[in-house]
Amino acid sequence: MPESILSSAPVPRKTMVLFFLIDTSGSMFGTKIGSVNNAIEEIIPDLKKMSEANPDAEIKVAAMEFSNGIKWVTPDGPVSADVFRWEPIEAMGVTDLGAAFTELREKLSKTAFMQEAAGSYAPVIFLMTDGEPTDEWQKPLEELSENKWFVHAIKVALAVGDDANEEVLRKFTGNENSVVKATNSELLKKMIKFVSVRSSQVASRSAAAVADNGLKPSKQEEFLDELKTAVEEMRNETSVGDDEWD
Repeated sequence: MPESILSSAPVPRKTMVLFFLIDTSGSMFGTKIGSVNNAIEEIIPDLKKMSEANPDAEIKVAAMEFSNGIKWVTPDGPVSADVFRWEPIEAMGVTDLGAAFTELREKLSKTAFMQEAAGSYAPVIFLMTDGEPTDEWQKPLEELSENKWFVHAIKVALAVGDDANEEVLRKFTGNENSVVKATNSELLKKMIKFVSVRSSQVASRSAAAVADNGLKPSKQEEFLDELKTAVEEMRNETSVGDDEWD
C-alpha cells in the first residue's frame, strides 16, 4: 500500500471515562441530591461539545449510586457523552462506600469498563458524599488503590456539607487538595460543573506540558493546581450565609 495512503488514514481516538460515584443515602435527600441531579444534567452539553472537538479522545460517562449496596446508572458500561442522558436519582438508605470501592475496582479493568479497542486514557473518578461509611471500607480501598487505572486517574472527592468524613475522602484521593467542600446548593453545583468539565479536558489530552523545571507533571497535579484557584473563586462568588442543609 502506498505510503501516502497509509499516512492519511485517521488515527482512532482513545477513550476517557468520567466516573461519577454518588452517595444516595437518606441524608442526601432533598436539596442535596436535587442539586447533584441538576448539575450533572446541565454539564452534559459541555461534555458533548468537548468530546466532539477533541481529536485525541472520546469522552464517555459511567455513573454509580451507592446507598444500600450499589447500582450503576450505566449498567452496560460507559456511555458516550454524545448520547448520554441523565435521569434524576433519589436518596434513601445507608452509605455503603466500601461496596462502591469494591465495585469500582472490578469495573476498572480491560475486561469490564476499560475495554475500548483503541485504548483508554486514565479516567476521572469523582466521588460525592455527605456522611460516614456504614460498611467496612478500609480493605476495599486498599484493594482499589492497587488498581493501575485508579492509581493514574484524576481523583476528586466532594464533601457535601459538614458531616462528610473528609479523612476518608483524603485517603480515597491520596491528596488533601483533591477534597473540596460544598456548604450550600449553589456552591455544590458550581463545584460539580468545574470538576466534571475541566478534569475531563485535562484527562483526555494526549500529554501534559513540561514544567519550567523540565519535569512533566501528572494530570492529577496539573488539574489540582487549577482546582485550588477555582475553588477560591467559587467561594468568593457564592453568597455567604448559614448552611442551608443544617
